[in-house]
Amino acid sequence: MAPAGIRSDRRLLVVEGDAASRLANRVGELETDDVRTAASVDAAVEALSGDGVDCLVTARRLEDGTGLELLECVREHEPTLPVVFAPESGDEALASDAVAAGTTEYLPDGRLDELGEAIERALATGDAERTERERARQFESIFADPDAYSWILEPNGRICRSNPVAREALGTTAAELEGRPFPTLSWWDGADAEPIREAVDRAAAGTIAHRELEVIIDAERDSKPRTLDVTVRPVRDADGAVGSLLARAVDVTERVRLETELRESEQLHRVTLNHMTDTVLITDDEGAFTYVCPNVHFIFGYTDAEIREMGTIDELLGPGLFDREELAAEGVLTNIECTATDKAGREHTLLVNVREVSIQDGTVLYSCRDVTTRKRREEALTALHGTARELLYAETDHEIADRIVTDATDVLDLEASAALRFDTDENVLRPVASSPGMDRLHGPLPARRANDDSISGQVFLEGEPRFFADVRESPLLSDPTTELRTVGFVPLGDHGVFLVGSPEVDAADEVTRELTELLGATAEAALDRVERERRLRDRDRELKRRNRQLTRLNQMNEIIREIDAALVRAETREEIERAVCERLTAAERFAFAWIGTVDAAGDVLESVAHDGSARGREYLDSVSLSLADAAEPAARTASTREVTVVPNVVDDLHDEPWRRAALSRDYQSVVAVPLAYDEFTYGVLTVYADRPDAFDNTTRAVLAELGETIASAIAAVERKRALLSDSRSRLEFDVADEEFVFARLARRLDCVLSFDGGVRQHEGTVAVFVTVDGAPAADVVAAATELVAVESAQLVGDEDGSTVLLEFSRPFLALRLADHGMVLHRLEATPETTRLVVDVPSSVDPAAGTDVVSSAFADVELRSKRSVERTAPRDLRAGLLERLTDRQLEVVQMAYYSGYFESPRERSGEQIADTLGISPAAFYRHVRRVQRTVFAVILDEVGLPSAPRVE
Repeated sequence: MAPAGIRSDRRLLVVEGDAASRLANRVGELETDDVRTAASVDAAVEALSGDGVDCLVTARRLEDGTGLELLECVREHEPTLPVVFAPESGDEALASDAVAAGTTEYLPDGRLDELGEAIERALATGDAERTERERARQFESIFADPDAYSWILEPNGRICRSNPVAREALGTTAAELEGRPFPTLSWWDGADAEPIREAVDRAAAGTIAHRELEVIIDAERDSKPRTLDVTVRPVRDADGAVGSLLARAVDVTERVRLETELRESEQLHRVTLNHMTDTVLITDDEGAFTYVCPNVHFIFGYTDAEIREMGTIDELLGPGLFDREELAAEGVLTNIECTATDKAGREHTLLVNVREVSIQDGTVLYSCRDVTTRKRREEALTALHGTARELLYAETDHEIADRIVTDATDVLDLEASAALRFDTDENVLRPVASSPGMDRLHGPLPARRANDDSISGQVFLEGEPRFFADVRESPLLSDPTTELRTVGFVPLGDHGVFLVGSPEVDAADEVTRELTELLGATAEAALDRVERERRLRDRDRELKRRNRQLTRLNQMNEIIREIDAALVRAETREEIERAVCERLTAAERFAFAWIGTVDAAGDVLESVAHDGSARGREYLDSVSLSLADAAEPAARTASTREVTVVPNVVDDLHDEPWRRAALSRDYQSVVAVPLAYDEFTYGVLTVYADRPDAFDNTTRAVLAELGETIASAIAAVERKRALLSDSRSRLEFDVADEEFVFARLARRLDCVLSFDGGVRQHEGTVAVFVTVDGAPAADVVAAATELVAVESAQLVGDEDGSTVLLEFSRPFLALRLADHGMVLHRLEATPETTRLVVDVPSSVDPAAGTDVVSSAFADVELRSKRSVERTAPRDLRAGLLERLTDRQLEVVQMAYYSGYFESPRERSGEQIADTLGISPAAFYRHVRRVQRTVFAVILDEVGLPSAPRVE
């Protein structure tokens, strides 16, 4: 039987050279379950490499060696295997060698009776060594942990060892650290050294010490402090005394951060639960409360204790909130809507989420959210949506105002509302709509100036809404008798102000204010739309009006171009008048056009040209064109010499007979313009249209200018006819106008001034040759230069000459007469009187000459009128005027009046050229050309051959 200290499951290997040796027999007596045998070193080594042996028992003599050799082989691979060396015989030297080779027990042959006890002791020693080695390996593993800084300290705190991680972090070597006091490491600077010293002292006294410190591991690579958890624990020897200390420092920065965040999160959750508006409740299966959120008063107004006193959740939320079986199947039910009454009796709409849980004794968790405000907002927004839809079809400001005032009660749940419209003409906010509640609580709203003197005025100017919990507290309240308390003012952009009110104080909560502003914004958008559409309509109308105006203007331009072209081609006045009427009515531009002149008696307007339509002739035959009543537009213009416009013929239809005649021929608007040029009238142009208001301002202006153009063309034709006419009327006038230049000079110098022709035109001025008799011509020049009407004066000829050249500002009488085909034949001014002689061609009414002279002077008297014939042949005169240029005439006139053609010459050609500002050669060239032209015309007239014409 095995000794009590040997377990039966121990595996033993017996090695001896003799198979029937005593060792195997002795071990067999121990009755262990697993005993193996071997006879050689190799067999023993092979057996040891198998499943494992707990103890080796070997003899000295083996088949291929000795037990010591086997021992040496074993120790190379199994340093802790228990070995009992039992030689057959031995001495002290053998015992010494066995001990040196690492035997666990030495048992010579004489002590084989103790083999069991020796094996037991060897097994115990092997177990102890293996345990010690395992502990050593565990310690080394812990000590070499790369995630911790480790040191072995002496009890006094000096460093014995340090792991590589610590040395690397400290930037030092093992030799440098050995023997150094642990509290003096660079990490424990300043205040941190004392806690480390205390920890070392406590560990040396046998107590594990913990310290948590913030240190900077490597300032060069990372200056941020790291948190180290430092533990110093005692290491006891076999006697229980503290033989050394183990110091370990673990970087717990991340753990500390997470713990801090966890604490903050827990604090946040506690604060959130205490202050959030959602309420959390937990009940058991019976509905009894197991947890009540501290913020339960936010919704229900009760404390958590009062909630618990209710007993079950049904007392708070009502029975039958959800189906238990459905909850069991789904696990969670969301957005269950219900109503609950708070402690003050107010009803709340709640959304409840129900979830199965297992928290302490609770099995059902209720999350309650108060959606009363949201529900109310949704209902109000639905109503507001309907209002907005209605406003889409509103076409006027009043419709919009009525709609928002009517719907305000449904949308806002307030009794009073009104809309004020801004009147831009009077700068006031004028009420345009109000609810019955406003009329009852406040009465009629007055108009308010849009300034800072009223609340509505301030809100309109500032563009920001204002709400009053009690409007009576406002210093701008104008009606202290109002029953309104809560009042809100919302600006409607540039359109006005929308206001709401209630007789209760502070009746407008946040939702009401929000919805009021939203309703105001909706109304403002609708008003903007209406205003924008109104502007678009006005713009469209304006564009259409301008297009019509442009079309008419283009038509008028086309008419003017055609008439201008016709005027250029016309040779007679009759052609001009006929062409104008035809062009005006061509392509149905106007209904009828005609030109009339006043008869010789000056009583009636007579038609001289019209567009040829029978309807127009009938009209002229049916109306009175007498200048006495001047009812018809043409007769009125002939009488007043001003443009006459009749926008609508139907006006005053029964008061003026001509209107009935015009309307019966579909003439609905009329314009008559005088054909006047240089204060001389050639008649009246009258145009009729088949629509009212056909003659706008632009058309009137164009036709008025056309009248001047026609008159100018007629005047040009008359001038041409006058040049070709030999028969003329000679009118002789006495002028008593003291401001006339000739008269003033004659009186001042007591002389006679004569003008017999010779007019030179320059840009802006007219120069005439004047003969002086009775005074030195130089004195006339000196006196004339002092007069404003005279631009310049110069003596013609030598100092003894009698001719001066006077340059006047336009217009000069001779030119005004010439514009109408008349000629200033002679002008003579004496100190007593001034006489004018004017030749009027037979084609021109002599009265025209009288009108021109009368309009030029303040006091004129016609002395005589007689018919005369030109002495020069018409062809001779026309031929000369056609062949001579204005410059040639100017040069020869200056030469003539300067005495160049006298014999002897009074002035030389060089002197005259200097006066004219030209070279002598140019002067002589002009004179020779004029002389040759005169002789050529004369020779042509008498029928003699002439020399070739020289230019």
